[in-house]
Amino acid sequence: MKITTAYISHGGGPLPILESNRPEGESGENHHKEMIEILQQLSKDIPKPDAIVVVSAHWEAASVNVTTGEQPKLIYDYYGFPASAYRLQYPALGIPNLAASIVSGLQNKGISAVTNSRRGFDHGMFIPLTIMYPNADIPCVQVSLCADLDASKHLDLGKSLRQILEERQNYEHVLILGSGTSFHNMRAFFDDSEQAHINAHRFNNWLQDTMASSAIAEPARLQQLIEWNRAPGAIFSHPRPEHLIPLHVCYGANERNVDNTISLTLLTKPASMFVWNA
Repeated sequence: MKITTAYISHGGGPLPILESNRPEGESGENHHKEMIEILQQLSKDIPKPDAIVVVSAHWEAASVNVTTGEQPKLIYDYYGFPASAYRLQYPALGIPNLAASIVSGLQNKGISAVTNSRRGFDHGMFIPLTIMYPNADIPCVQVSLCADLDASKHLDLGKSLRQILEERQNYEHVLILGSGTSFHNMRAFFDDSEQAHINAHRFNNWLQDTMASSAIAEPARLQQLIEWNRAPGAIFSHPRPEHLIPLHVCYGANERNVDNTISLTLLTKPASMFVWNA
């Protein structure tokens, strides 16, 4: 089996889809154009997977939860948007057997995990996948974060997840998709002050160096990710770390520097996406 891993930025709620679906000639903000183009290109650059395991910033639970529904409904976990945002559809199938294997595998490794047959797919899943694979023809499983958002725990989760997936020989290529945002300070997104930009760039530069540099030994890289909140601009960029923690799962699944760093501007601030090739 081949496993590709990608940590992506999924943007602001349904805005990427609303912006891309805006009628030609209609005025409005277009903050996600670059992000959309990058995700579309990413889906062309990597081999099309026959299963996707999504770790979304928008699902936290006391134990790791894994969707086992055959066709989970969508969760419109945003508010204040036009009615069309609540009519979006992404009818991807679930993978109950794989989900059950993930849960039992995690349990066997001492990680508290449970199946969840009622939970749907949140917008951290269906927004980026609508952009990447609009036909919804790849079955998906969604895995929650642990509510304590402990960095070390999610590094271990990623490592265990890869080991479990590698035991499933009935898949040729699986995509592990960490869906978050490398900068996530809602108040600061439109703060145009010089200090706001300095803080955002400091953290983004640290993050890119940490994830990409071949000069950093893996034990040191691991420790830097565990202590991410000590990085310059870290707390400014992530007052709460749920949008960063999917990156820890992605790194844990690979335990090495990334193959591809993608830089972009998202909602006025620098952002990064990272890819580990299969």
